[in-house]
Amino acid sequence: MIRDFALPDLGEGLTESEIVAWRVKVGDHVELNQIIADVETAKAVVELPSPFEGTVTALHAAEGETVNVGEKLFSCDTGEGAGAEAAAPAQEAAAAVASTAVASPAPATAEVETREPTLVGYGAGAERGPKRRARRLGGGAAALAADLVPAPPEHDRLEPDTATHAVNGLHDGDERPERPRSTPPVRKLARDLGVDLEHVVGTGERGLITRADVEAAASGTGMRAEEHATVQAVAGRSETPTAATTETRIPIKGVRKHTAAAMVRSAFTAPHVTEFLTVDVTATMELLAAIREDRAYAGHRVTPLAVVAKALCIAATRTPEVNSRWEEGAQEIVRFGHVNLGIAAATERGLVVPNIKGAEGMTLIELADAIAALADTARAGRTAPGDLSGGTISITNIGVFGIDAGTPILNPGEAAILAMGAVRRTPWEHRGEIALRDVMTLSLSFDHRLVDGEQGSRFLADIGRILRDPGLALTMA
Repeated sequence: MIRDFALPDLGEGLTESEIVAWRVKVGDHVELNQIIADVETAKAVVELPSPFEGTVTALHAAEGETVNVGEKLFSCDTGEGAGAEAAAPAQEAAAAVASTAVASPAPATAEVETREPTLVGYGAGAERGPKRRARRLGGGAAALAADLVPAPPEHDRLEPDTATHAVNGLHDGDERPERPRSTPPVRKLARDLGVDLEHVVGTGERGLITRADVEAAASGTGMRAEEHATVQAVAGRSETPTAATTETRIPIKGVRKHTAAAMVRSAFTAPHVTEFLTVDVTATMELLAAIREDRAYAGHRVTPLAVVAKALCIAATRTPEVNSRWEEGAQEIVRFGHVNLGIAAATERGLVVPNIKGAEGMTLIELADAIAALADTARAGRTAPGDLSGGTISITNIGVFGIDAGTPILNPGEAAILAMGAVRRTPWEHRGEIALRDVMTLSLSFDHRLVDGEQGSRFLADIGRILRDPGLALTMA
């Protein structure tokens, strides 16, 4: 029988993914959990495994195309009999219901469908008609059998709103405008932010309204539907084409789209303050030179970034306010007892900030190895979604681009971010005389709701003291 595989929720409520590359073609035989495609979410490239074993009969999206969660990706002839789908034992369905906290009980005689386990959620269920579709649940859970989940309420459907037709004087048989297309998580976000979807222009596939569209509308940076209609009308009145231009239009999607939305949200939510400190790091550079010459550390890439990361972890224990989060809904400040250190990494797909879990407990060499592995994975586009969430404080190394200082924007949900500038050989006062010294400028941005000026200054000064004399770390840890 032919079975369809729909794009699952790949984590954290992501609503769409782009097909980067197909690993199979029509006619290929695939094994269970064989990688069939590379898809790019808003955060990383993910390898998608097959939930079936059989022969590929159709690929429903081309490379470079964006697919929404729940839409078909490929079809497979599994060679099963027509009744194989209904053969799953009732206890499997019951366990699935319990694991996803579905409150609606199913009749004892309800027919259930088999869901093949995969490396990402569960395989899509078979279609049973428009009113018996399985609903995708939030939090990364895949679709349950349609018999076990009631049909979505009217406000969750994408059919035209009959009330709107009445207002517009439309009747059955007339051409009806569609209600704004969006997914349940996006509609909930719109309700939370007080955004009317009727006035939002969708930038997703086929006009789908995405989280970024809602966030842009909430911050006042998005185009309203009325403005969009005016622009379209003006464009339609153009009688002659304009002269050829050299402009290039690049679709905003994937990592860059997610980053843009996150930066707007951070800039308009957290009151940023930035402080600067220029430090003589000659002793740190001498320490790194000694490590590189020591054969005991051969194979380890210990860089200035690793030393700054270690200094930050030590300083954060002395000023815990910088390692915290503001929770608006609960009206609480969450102070972390661990440091999940985010390292900003520039990739071909845009900026990502994966984090090193438990960085405060690592040695300098362990931190250096973790940073190197994290950077290599990020540049290859293989960062796991779990590594992109849960960060508590971040570092961005702008010095690698020859930049001395800047005003970094906070990673959303974090209280502080440190930018380290380039190390420059500079005339500097040293022991009462002018000498050429290695000098670096540090830029610390922090959320002034969580961190007072005195606390931010003390934190930055502690990092500077360690970089000026690494031996002081022994007295501060």
